[in-house]
Amino acid sequence: MRTSSLRAFGVAAAMACMVVGSAEADVALHSMFGDNMVLQQGMRAPVWGTAEPGEAVSVTLDGQTANTEANAEKKWKVEVPAMKAGGPHELVVKGKNTITLKNVMIGEVWLASGQSNMAFAVRGMADAEAELAKADLPNLRLFTVKRNTGTKPLDTLQGSWQVCSPSSARAFSAVAYAFGSNLVRTQRIPVGLIDASWGGTPIQAWTSDKALRKLPELKPLFQAWENRIKKRPELMAAYMQKFTEWKEAAAKAKAANEKVPRRPRPPQGENSAKRPSNLFNAMIHPISPYAIRGAIWYQGEANRGGPASYGLLLSTMIRDWRSLWGQGDFYFLFVQLPDFRTPQEQPSQTDGWVRVREGQLSTLSVPNTGMAVTLGLGEAKNIHPKNKRPVGDRLALWARAKVYGEDIVYSGPLYKSMTVEDGKIRLNFDRVGGGLAAKDGELKGFAIAGEEKKFVWAKAEIDGDTVLVRNENIAEPVAVRYAWAANPVWSLINKEGLPASPFATDSPVE
Repeated sequence: MRTSSLRAFGVAAAMACMVVGSAEADVALHSMFGDNMVLQQGMRAPVWGTAEPGEAVSVTLDGQTANTEANAEKKWKVEVPAMKAGGPHELVVKGKNTITLKNVMIGEVWLASGQSNMAFAVRGMADAEAELAKADLPNLRLFTVKRNTGTKPLDTLQGSWQVCSPSSARAFSAVAYAFGSNLVRTQRIPVGLIDASWGGTPIQAWTSDKALRKLPELKPLFQAWENRIKKRPELMAAYMQKFTEWKEAAAKAKAANEKVPRRPRPPQGENSAKRPSNLFNAMIHPISPYAIRGAIWYQGEANRGGPASYGLLLSTMIRDWRSLWGQGDFYFLFVQLPDFRTPQEQPSQTDGWVRVREGQLSTLSVPNTGMAVTLGLGEAKNIHPKNKRPVGDRLALWARAKVYGEDIVYSGPLYKSMTVEDGKIRLNFDRVGGGLAAKDGELKGFAIAGEEKKFVWAKAEIDGDTVLVRNENIAEPVAVRYAWAANPVWSLINKEGLPASPFATDSPVE
């Protein structure tokens, strides 16, 4: 039996580890490893766990074996050699006991994370029953990380791998499912999805304390949390009083068959899911170093109250995760916020939603990133739009082109530069695909301004792969904004039907 192709480690350095086993002396695996799992193809994939100090451990996969010993901290690790997609395989771990994992596939592994629109389940998406009827996909495997918080980086998590079926897909992330099922069908390889998401959470909760502390812009945020935690006993006393009053009011309302008042919320403390780094500690850190191809991200709604630093926070988190995994610059694909709230009336309506979009667009400057523009997929009165299939499909286009090498158009037009020409502004774009086009035949959504930055609606026309923008009352224009509102007027697409991202030539907008 071959032994040279599996690398073995005593694991002297700290590493993420959760164990499953019946006795302390038994060799055990981190809970990322189980029946039905997918191991990343094409790279060495770590497999790790615990055993008694000095206990001999062997790991066998596809006829190749590695031998190691648990270190003084009871930790061990080996690396599975780079393998081609396929399966099923058995993975056998032997120590004083034997663990056999069955139905193990080699394929592509993607981490899916974010807040409620990533957590949004397949059962709630548009045409859910039709989607579920097609969800018998044995080559798609699903792992949901149980929600948890940690004030320090944890080594433990809970979850298990499931074969995708109408039953197992029902409660799984709709965006992740749409993304993964697209890859399974187009790449014809096994795909594993790891969903670590939690509604209502800000991006800083998903980023390590070490990375966040390097940002001077966040000093007030840390101070606010320190003050909140210090005052929590006082705030809890006030909350308990309000809760007692609410119970009485709720009982009276029920007795009178009236609407029950909203229940008060307890003050947030050090274990809050919104506290910086708490979700990174408990739901991201323990996954590493499980080998992945990349990550998909849908978040930003919770940061609309303080959006100016969103681009900085997103780029910081991406680099932070890449540093944690140590796999280099794996692909990170994210969703730009869709249309939401009152339809646009003024030529330029800057608010927190728009500024988050602006920060998301700016993050494309980070290597190996991609952004799914979701104009047309939102709902004015629903922050959780149901049309999730196209969101996952648009993310998958980036993966199929940039990761898997398909020769396809994967993005709508992205603003590149501008020039002023005789009272007009000419806009240049990347990602024009087969050419620029106007949705419904009329180019709309462009606003123009002179030196005073008072934006007015503009006339726009497509000229080859550029757009000319003008207003007869603006003799010397200096800036253009397009689709610049939470629920904007928009029209610019490429001939493949993918929408252009909202943009401002004077970005970042003050």
